[in-house]
Amino acid sequence: MSAVRSSEDPVAQPSSHDAAGQGVSVDGATTRLPAEERGGPGHPCRAPDPRDLAAQFEDEKPGRTLTGRVGLLVTGTTVAIALFTLVQAFRPLAQGSKYYLIIFLAGVLPIVFLAYPSGLRPLRRTATGAPTGDGGDARADRGRPTAADWLLAAAALVTCLYPVLPFALGDGGGGYDAFLDRQGLLAGPDVVMGTVLLLLLLEACRRTTGWILPAVCLAFLGYGYYGGLLPQGWPVAHAGLDFDQLVDAFYNSDSGFYGTPLDVAATYIVLFTIYGAVLDLSGAGRFFVELSAAAFRRSRTAAGRTAVASGFLLGTVSGSGAATTVSIGAVTWPILRRAGYPAERAGGMLAAAGVGAILSPPTLGAAAFIIAEYLGVSYLQVLGWATVPTILYYLGILLSVEIDARRSGVRPVVIDAGSAGRLLLRFGYHFLSLFVIIGLLAVGASATRAVVAATVLAAALSFLDRRHRLTPPRLVAALSAGVRGVLAVSAVCAAAGIITATTTRTGLGPQAAALLVGGAQALASDPTVVLALTALLAAVALSLLGLAVPVTASFVIGWVIIGPALLHLGVAAPAAAMFVFYFAVLSEVSPPTALAAVAAAAVTGGRLVPTMWQTLRYALPAYLIPIAFVLTPTGLGLLGIGGPGRIAAAGLASALGVAVLAVAAGGWLPGVGPAGVPERICGALAGLALLWLEPVPVAAGVLLAAATVAGVLVRRGSAGRTGGPTTTPGEDDK
Repeated sequence: MSAVRSSEDPVAQPSSHDAAGQGVSVDGATTRLPAEERGGPGHPCRAPDPRDLAAQFEDEKPGRTLTGRVGLLVTGTTVAIALFTLVQAFRPLAQGSKYYLIIFLAGVLPIVFLAYPSGLRPLRRTATGAPTGDGGDARADRGRPTAADWLLAAAALVTCLYPVLPFALGDGGGGYDAFLDRQGLLAGPDVVMGTVLLLLLLEACRRTTGWILPAVCLAFLGYGYYGGLLPQGWPVAHAGLDFDQLVDAFYNSDSGFYGTPLDVAATYIVLFTIYGAVLDLSGAGRFFVELSAAAFRRSRTAAGRTAVASGFLLGTVSGSGAATTVSIGAVTWPILRRAGYPAERAGGMLAAAGVGAILSPPTLGAAAFIIAEYLGVSYLQVLGWATVPTILYYLGILLSVEIDARRSGVRPVVIDAGSAGRLLLRFGYHFLSLFVIIGLLAVGASATRAVVAATVLAAALSFLDRRHRLTPPRLVAALSAGVRGVLAVSAVCAAAGIITATTTRTGLGPQAAALLVGGAQALASDPTVVLALTALLAAVALSLLGLAVPVTASFVIGWVIIGPALLHLGVAAPAAAMFVFYFAVLSEVSPPTALAAVAAAAVTGGRLVPTMWQTLRYALPAYLIPIAFVLTPTGLGLLGIGGPGRIAAAGLASALGVAVLAVAAGGWLPGVGPAGVPERICGALAGLALLWLEPVPVAAGVLLAAATVAGVLVRRGSAGRTGGPTTTPGEDDK
């Protein structure tokens, strides 16, 4: 749910601090960081604008900064779309949801071509007619829409509105009901319009996310068309579809362009991006960062704890891993540097904390709303499923922070951020809108109505702080930013209809699931081992898929291809869906792309590959917990399913497992001292055993964990008897 970052998009920025975080003081010396650290105007070390930096590393490419009449046109259109979606939450159109999706796509798709440059640089020619290869004037393409952009925008408007236009066009047209009546037997104009819309969506995805997702969509399209030519003995062969049938599936069915992914973007995601923009402009981003700093200002690990807490709180505003990473990094990296954190270790911490924004209630990521729609459950249930894994995730990060502080001899840093109590008394009202969402969901309100109510409340509460009052111009900016934030994901969700429709029409999902399960069964015959191998293969496949396509598309593809394999082996639907969700999200921290880690390295100036490995160490629980809740029925307790006893048993065992894994990865037992290689190996085995939530493995894990602690104690005692150091340099307390 990340926003398009431009000069008019204030989403997810801690507004009380500039790009280098000079609004926080360290060591109690001043109220601003020294100029040599933050960089003044024109300073060669001055940090870039976090919004521009975040845009470079998000799944979506940065959009244009539109000004003048074009800017007014886009702002007016986006505000109209925002008001339309807000009204739709309470007064749905009588024609039904598909009619609404047609209107919504007709509104957002043309703006994509105006707001995002093509990125194609035409060759210039010399006086002799030879191409120069200099790529033309890219700045002109970035700065304003070209004639081609306007033409594509007009074509998008016509093709999107064609199904609802009341006049006839040859043997096509004739209005919405007539268009639906031709389902399965499209007229010539229907096929032409559907084909043009198909091409436009591929181009929109290319502009917003790059070439890979359009290539994946074309691969599915080719499979649908040429699959009938495959040898019929192959498991993935099918009878074949002609082009008209494919266009019908995309353009005039409930599984194509106007399927569940676009429905989620148009009804949930857009409302949450509007809410995030309103919440941030009301000063919530500033409050969350200052509260995090104030809460830990006098602790030994204040710098690391502030970074982690800021990531969690800012995630309620952003919902984007890369954007949250850059936002908290811009503020907390100078503090981490003062404390003595190496750039790579600090970058790993920032990236892991930033990605936690997508995994953490109450907003999660866009795919979470798709889970609710696919499984036919309330969004509150999805939030419940994510609660315990989120706690375990941040437990792992915080333990790693504590371990690093002691192992590396991090210096205590006093953060002059005022009193946390006073901040809560003065600005704690920013939490109220979040509580309203949870409360309304709990009493049975829909997620759309809950977030609209929270948005209205956040706008009203902004007047409690005169610096952040949502005056009409600022409210217009928030509404526009909210819709601009959903442009890219809307294009991705509509294009995902190519994948879901092709999979549905050809039966690819069950066939691919059979191949995946068959591969696991070729290696083992025991059902438990087969399930474990299938989960590992699925995790690898989802991680690789996520390297190439955005999180939302990765989840959709993973659910239709890998989801059936897990369901076939008896995994509960909530566990299968959350498994796919977590590994789709973890692509942001998985090498070699690891967008959040790349963004963190850009902020800290650290080496890229070591930053990625540090991120993996901090984010380790997020890779293991999903496997834990698909392997055994007890694992469902991690999703809050199965009663208090199962939830408590699964939570406690997993928490101990996460703790010993943190010790194994960090090489230090807090309160005791360093762990050697034997203890780290023992701790790793203990953590893996504890996450296999069955009585025997858990008992073995507890014994191994005890052996790990005993080994560290023996090592400490031996070092003391021989006069050797019991701590690393700079370590004077535990």
